[in-house]
Amino acid sequence: MPLRVTQVDAFAGQPFAGNPAAVCVLPDTREDEWLQSVAREMNLSETAFLWRQPDNSFELRWFTPSVEVDLCGHATLASAHVLWEEGYLGRAVMARFHTRSGLLTAAARGAWIELDFPATPASEAEPPKGLAEALGLTPLWTGRTRFDYLVEADSEETVRRLTPDFTALRRLPVRGVIVTAPGREFDCVSRFFAPVSGIDEDPVTGSAHCALGPHWASRLGKKDLVAFQASARGGVLRVRVSGDRVGLAGQAVTILRGELLC
Repeated sequence: MPLRVTQVDAFAGQPFAGNPAAVCVLPDTREDEWLQSVAREMNLSETAFLWRQPDNSFELRWFTPSVEVDLCGHATLASAHVLWEEGYLGRAVMARFHTRSGLLTAAARGAWIELDFPATPASEAEPPKGLAEALGLTPLWTGRTRFDYLVEADSEETVRRLTPDFTALRRLPVRGVIVTAPGREFDCVSRFFAPVSGIDEDPVTGSAHCALGPHWASRLGKKDLVAFQASARGGVLRVRVSGDRVGLAGQAVTILRGELLC
């Protein structure tokens, strides 16, 4: 039986911006090899697979073209968008997802979708050998989260100009590297590099803002932030820090629908 696959630009208010994700709603779970093969075929930063549970929640798993990941914001946002847009849930119903990172939820807020995610704050850490050279900058501050290194740069211009050495970054024993600075129009700007996960630069990374939120909330003395990920595609996120949780809000646009025939 053909399975529908929907491609969504997440953390974007218009097509061809934000971060594209493929979403596949399954009748039931499938073997890991098949899931990874489909994600490789989609060749997007993440492909989300979900299937309904008896209580009307959904199991949710995320795959890059090369690995399964523990937490992904943009593909969760895209999944909620698909559930509401394609009639799996009424838009007034909160989407609930069981994942490797516990229970995650998504709620419609007008044209925006707000995700409830775990905070993953960074603790100050000595930068690993070769990190500064691979990024081509002198860090003002370096921390380590559950998943990534978080590097604070001196300015938005520095963040935007980065041309990292991805081969060198691939040697680091982490999922990825977040580089951030205060923004001119936004509270903070960032970029996210994850060559070890098969993604040299991720366009907009919700999970990175689970660390950026606590970091800049502490730096700026405010709990509600507006963040911009300064990739070539770019994306805006509203970030709310509340204890050990982070609210991530963004918009989403469906780009295409197709069918898997295998």
